[in-house]
Amino acid sequence: MTGAGAGRRPCPLVPVSEAGQLVLTAGDGTRFAAFVARPERSSGAAVVVLPDNNGLSPFYEALTVRLAEQGHPALALDWFGRTAGPDLRDRGAEFTEPGNLLAHLMKLTPAGLDADITAATAELRADGGASGRPVIALGFCFGGRQAFRAAAERFALAGAIGFYGYPDAINGSPGPTQLAGDFTAPLLALWGGADEAVPPAAVAGFEQALDAAGCRYRSVIYPGAPHGFFEQGSADTAEACADSWHRVLAFLAEHGARR
Repeated sequence: MTGAGAGRRPCPLVPVSEAGQLVLTAGDGTRFAAFVARPERSSGAAVVVLPDNNGLSPFYEALTVRLAEQGHPALALDWFGRTAGPDLRDRGAEFTEPGNLLAHLMKLTPAGLDADITAATAELRADGGASGRPVIALGFCFGGRQAFRAAAERFALAGAIGFYGYPDAINGSPGPTQLAGDFTAPLLALWGGADEAVPPAAVAGFEQALDAAGCRYRSVIYPGAPHGFFEQGSADTAEACADSWHRVLAFLAEHGARR
């Protein structure tokens, strides 16, 4: 674990009662992989972790455990149940090679993504009893884009946090900038100032769309930080990692009260 380990953490940590892989079933019948970590004592919102375009990996599994240590039940999902199946052991190292991965990414659809996010949040809400538990999305890169999308009313989330998720349209498909009018949940957007994948103009356009739609949000740019700085967790970005982790925990505390 790199990025999350660099942050300032409340003490003492909460013991984790459960951490392991599971298989969830979306509303369309698709079975997909996930990883869940549950604290012995829950003290805040649950977190659905939305990975980058490589899907579920050890980094995101470890991140769910770090969130559980803060009292937040957390579940990280995989994007590729429809094309690669739910068993991560079936995937070799070549799965994430650019040519192979692109073939899977091209088959993702908004409907399928929505179905998987909905199933993951339902799993987390079930832990909260009859009244349900507030759920907040936390996404990175491709998952950051999906976290912003999940601020729409249909997901009924308590908030959405996106790290460097490209906000504008891609190949004519609307992005969070175009969908901002649908957002009802508050957002926290975290960006690298040296991110070549998400240029400043795209960030500014997203902020303008959020302002025009009357959305509640905070947008933070870390000067000199590259794309993926939180996952990389290098010495050069230690301060950005620490500050962003602190902001994530503060956002969870601020928006995680039961409704």
